[in-house]
Amino acid sequence: MSDAERDSSDRTPGPELAADGYNAGYADRLYERALRERGIIPPSLASEAAVRTEATAAPEAAPRSDTPPVSPEGVASTEDLEAMLRLAAIGGALVESYRDFGHLGARLDPLGTPPPLHPMLSPEFHGVERGELASIPASAVQLERLGATVGDVLDRLEEVYCGAIGYELDHVENPAERDWLIDYIESGRHTQPLSATESRDLLNRLIQVEGLEHFLHRSYLGKKRFSIEGLDMMVPVLDAVISGAADWGVQHVFLGMAHRGRLNVLSHIIGISYESIIAEFEEEISRGIQTALPESGSGDVKYHVGGKARVAEMDLEVHLSPNPSHLEFVDPVVLGMARGARFVEGSEDSECMLPILIHGDASFAGQGVVAETLNLSRLPAYETGGTIHVVANNQLGFTTMPRDSRSTRYASDLALGFRMPVVHVNADDPEACLAAARLAVDYRFEFGADLVIDLIGYRRYGHNEGDEPGYTQPLMYRKINDLPTVRQKWAEHLVGTGVVTREEADSAWDDMAARLHAAREAIQAGDEEPTEASTPPIASAPPVTRPEDSPAGFHTPPSVDTGVPAERLRQLNQASHDWPEDFELFHKLGRQLQRRRDSVDSAIDWAHAETLAFASLLTEGIPIRFTGEDTERGTFSQRHLVLHDRSTGETIAPLQRLSEDQATFEIANSPLSEIATLGFEYGFSTIAGHALVLWEAQFGDFANVSQAVIDQFLAAGHSKWGQESRLALLLPHAYEGQGPEHSSARLERFLQLAAQGNIRVVNCTTPAQYFHLLRLQALRPDRRPLVVMTPKSLLRHPRARSSLSDLSEEQFRPVLAEPASNGEAARITRALLCSGKVYYDLVTSEHREKSPETAILRVEQLYPFPREEIAAALGVFPDLEEIRWVQEEPANMGAWSFIRDRLQELAPPGKGPMYVGRRPKASPAEGYAGRHAEHQRAIVSAAFAPRGP
Repeated sequence: MSDAERDSSDRTPGPELAADGYNAGYADRLYERALRERGIIPPSLASEAAVRTEATAAPEAAPRSDTPPVSPEGVASTEDLEAMLRLAAIGGALVESYRDFGHLGARLDPLGTPPPLHPMLSPEFHGVERGELASIPASAVQLERLGATVGDVLDRLEEVYCGAIGYELDHVENPAERDWLIDYIESGRHTQPLSATESRDLLNRLIQVEGLEHFLHRSYLGKKRFSIEGLDMMVPVLDAVISGAADWGVQHVFLGMAHRGRLNVLSHIIGISYESIIAEFEEEISRGIQTALPESGSGDVKYHVGGKARVAEMDLEVHLSPNPSHLEFVDPVVLGMARGARFVEGSEDSECMLPILIHGDASFAGQGVVAETLNLSRLPAYETGGTIHVVANNQLGFTTMPRDSRSTRYASDLALGFRMPVVHVNADDPEACLAAARLAVDYRFEFGADLVIDLIGYRRYGHNEGDEPGYTQPLMYRKINDLPTVRQKWAEHLVGTGVVTREEADSAWDDMAARLHAAREAIQAGDEEPTEASTPPIASAPPVTRPEDSPAGFHTPPSVDTGVPAERLRQLNQASHDWPEDFELFHKLGRQLQRRRDSVDSAIDWAHAETLAFASLLTEGIPIRFTGEDTERGTFSQRHLVLHDRSTGETIAPLQRLSEDQATFEIANSPLSEIATLGFEYGFSTIAGHALVLWEAQFGDFANVSQAVIDQFLAAGHSKWGQESRLALLLPHAYEGQGPEHSSARLERFLQLAAQGNIRVVNCTTPAQYFHLLRLQALRPDRRPLVVMTPKSLLRHPRARSSLSDLSEEQFRPVLAEPASNGEAARITRALLCSGKVYYDLVTSEHREKSPETAILRVEQLYPFPREEIAAALGVFPDLEEIRWVQEEPANMGAWSFIRDRLQELAPPGKGPMYVGRRPKASPAEGYAGRHAEHQRAIVSAAFAPRGP
């Protein structure tokens, strides 16, 4: 019999089911049992409760008496005792109800929407009047610190949980965390009133925040700025979080946010001068915010750019990451930056850095990247020691109301599934906002975990300043138009309490306006020196100048030698394939690794060359971080950089055990995510610029899911924001008959994004080329993302092997041409150019031997386009008549569209390049292996076929 059935079957007679659905007798027993089990029944009642419980359980053994028992506290009868127990139990239930549901009764909406009263917060719902609880001592619920009686306790809990802050804690499963939060909240450690000085400082801050927005609104009417107004307290909240973080010893704060309020944060958190911000509106570019862009950099709109500041008095740096209009895509980037800072510091101590993410209410609930980012919070390879999240809650997404944009009560509800405490706070209550900030900081550093502040405010104007919200939210904006600002409310409060005079408050407001007008006049007059120091946006290296699409500077610089002496490679080979004698490998893997170890002098395959490249870099002091989907083993069971003991499950990574003075090697399987994980690694790479950072997709097409990160950050980050990254993307790509989703890594998309030397796109065909490419990416001074179309079948192809001398004596070559004597070169009339795995289809074809007039050239580097190398390779053929480009991909995909015009310049006059490959298709590849093989054979045959008339 279940506890519920047992309690139901032996309850004392009473009302079965009241009209309001309350089963009094049943609930009494549940309350009493729960209190007894939790030890909440106080000592004064515990002995009598035990006697009554024993009598109920075994009535035949209870002594008979005509005189009712009297408790030590003077309880006159069993009936009185039962009544007290019942009231104590209900009091305990109400205490828990306030902790679990109090946020539903909190006054959170600055627009005055009354909170609904949750029935669990009403004593009447539990079958008692509130006055009855005044007779029960607070010891009955073990909360004497909150009052003398249970009634006093509940009054205090209503103030705590149903004021301007609402706490969601019932989903916090860790008892230590939940108890700490409850004690912290109920003790009021974070809600101490501000001193007179602190109150005046807060007023001055709010004057700065609102004053800047007010000035810009009046001076540049209709120009977009995405005002912070309605959430003005966001800036003081950030002040409090950063100050609190400094007290905990933080050295780096990384801040990510969308566009709303960014100009205010740039000014008042990062320290960008008012002159620089005004210069952006005046389009005085040379004096604006974006002063650290590379030559020919495109820049970005002013409310997307980032910046950094050194806060001397706190001894820390604050970094605001730039962000595109893809609102939440900066989230994982910022976490990666924070993890990168810890990596650079060489510490696992998360107290050296703090990430802060400001989310929009509609985007927090609506965009999948948020869920992916939250999922990283507890993963060992991605955790940052806790992130403080602030939901900038406008109660409106562009023109869409919450009822149409989410299926949850709160915008922050996604965080509940990740067991993150959520603090809802009324953005028009300054003291409550600062209290929430203090709690967030102390919790983060106490437990190293995430917390969410749901800052509930409003948006004073439309989505942008040229938008009219009255079209779609007339009632809401009727309230907003009549609502005083939080600065006005706080000033009135301070005047009323005598902290400031009305004249002082008005004078401070006028002084701010005058200061901004003077700044504008200085910009318009062309004054050379701004009145405040300007902080440039984040830029990790000096500008790099080069003509568009020029290969100069992107090939191997003379100072970078990627070869490694043969004897050194043999030593690294031994060390990277070594494990303890008592470490029991899976038998198949042991044989596989032994063959690899023994083949270093004869035939090095793809994964072997990769291991040697990593080992050489690590022992040269270059740290490596390598993550991705099943990266430790490798999608195709080719890598095995992490070994598993078949008996104990213990794991080791031989590349972490090469030498005592080697650099750090991090390798980890990622969650099944592309957006957050790729964004994280990009952010990491912008901070840890000395490290080789790699991210691998399980199949190349999976990277499609992270297209916004690729488009907005990897491809454009340098041009827009001056950010540099040497992140390498490893994307399996090649047509093996595995269907449309596991063939193409969408090479054409990366080539379409390529311009101004922003990325490098490579599709190499030998392990040695891959070896040198990895070393080059790590060692070259200029940092750009690298996109590698990695193979699948070539991982084990017998002809895709390299010698030790290829690794020790060669360099990466953008173009590979078959060696030919003068006589052989004179016979060549046709050149087949290709890239990647299709080369092996061509060179192993039966048609190859029958076509001595045909040369095959591999374009290993597609961008920057190796024009000079291709011209030199073709120039050895004096009688060349035609060039053919051969690819596996359909004509509207792959490299053809990118390379066609470039090859046209190199083709013999009047004989442009000919395309050989699949016809244009909507889908990248066939879904049937037989049809795929048929088409592959047709491509190879057409490549060698005579040219038609």
